[in-house]
Amino acid sequence: MNQRPSAFSLEGKVAVVTGGYGVLGGSIAAGLASAGARVAVLGRQRDLAERRAKALEDAGGEARTLIADVLDEEQLVAARDELLRSWGRIDILVNAAGGNVARARSDDRPVFDVPTDAFEEVIRLNLQGTVRPSMRFGEAMGRQRSGVILNISSMAAARAISGTLGYSIAKAGIDNFTRWMAVEMARKYGEGVRVNAIAPGFFIADQNRAVLLNADGSFTTRALTIIAHTPMGRFGRPDELNAAVQWLCSDSASFVTGVVLPVDGGFSAFSGV
Repeated sequence: MNQRPSAFSLEGKVAVVTGGYGVLGGSIAAGLASAGARVAVLGRQRDLAERRAKALEDAGGEARTLIADVLDEEQLVAARDELLRSWGRIDILVNAAGGNVARARSDDRPVFDVPTDAFEEVIRLNLQGTVRPSMRFGEAMGRQRSGVILNISSMAAARAISGTLGYSIAKAGIDNFTRWMAVEMARKYGEGVRVNAIAPGFFIADQNRAVLLNADGSFTTRALTIIAHTPMGRFGRPDELNAAVQWLCSDSASFVTGVVLPVDGGFSAFSGV
């Protein structure tokens, strides 16, 4: 696999990526493997997880699957213990599982018409889907007194983005959770346990493809509006998250904890004027 600069080496580290077979999660998993980490792809869908793990191995990495629902505490504990038995430790957890829920969007209707259960589903998927793995895998890091938890936030956490109330609330919660856990882990388990997040700008992935692309592959009106508010004038490529992830997970970021790092082409810096 391609070698990263030694400053960002993750050689010998054990990494878990929840949602590691999605567009962004899959790219992050490949980036971690290319930096030398052994990667466990965690998710509910065995066939997709196995396909991703095989792709990592075919590229020269070491990978395996962990089949678990990020909202199921018992499955998470079983997955964690299975990984500890086979690979002995857990150095990195990337919480990449999540995404918006179509029924929770309010683009074409009043927000008051969003079903309550859809609103709760998107919050549960994104916020609890980050908190619960962090608690269970973070326990092992606390015992080791070392490890990195990396959460995936969003531009929706800091900016009002239409149609995404539940998703925005969940991601704002992830920002606060990141800071809270960073303080908790450092104060109780030492400087070796760090918690950070990245906040991607706009990337085309499975859950937003229909919102951003027309049937013929052209950009929707919403996509054109996003690009107009992104100084770099384009959507991000999934691999453009990887260097930020690798830095925050590596020893080069040993004095960095509690941060939410934008990777957004300037979207968060631009006033629109």
